[in-house]
Amino acid sequence: MHQPQDPSKAVEEIIEFEDFLKVDIRIGTVVSCEIFKEAKKPAYIIMIDFGESVGVKKSSAQITHNYTCEELVGKKIAAVINFPPRQIGPIKSQVLTLGFSDENGSVVLFSPDKEVPNGSRLF
Repeated sequence: MHQPQDPSKAVEEIIEFEDFLKVDIRIGTVVSCEIFKEAKKPAYIIMIDFGESVGVKKSSAQITHNYTCEELVGKKIAAVINFPPRQIGPIKSQVLTLGFSDENGSVVLFSPDKEVPNGSRLF
């Protein structure tokens, strides 16, 4: 995951709507979670099912402060699925899980408040 945004900054660079459409953000269900033992900072390796059109993808996520693996399995979360894979230690993270910083700077995952099918795209 990226570093949290600087809270003193009101707005990032203004982009065109077409730029936003290039970012493919989808909902998936966490199907497995394990502690990422080789990570420099506490993290999990999670597998996320994005449905038939995308499949199951791997992500490294620094979300250990707010979630246990047991809480994550079965949870619907959002991720960017069209960034190139990123090598993080011994694994390739295939998607970028999305979240917000809480008051302590720990990540709170971006998740729908109603049921939506795996693979649904944010628009």
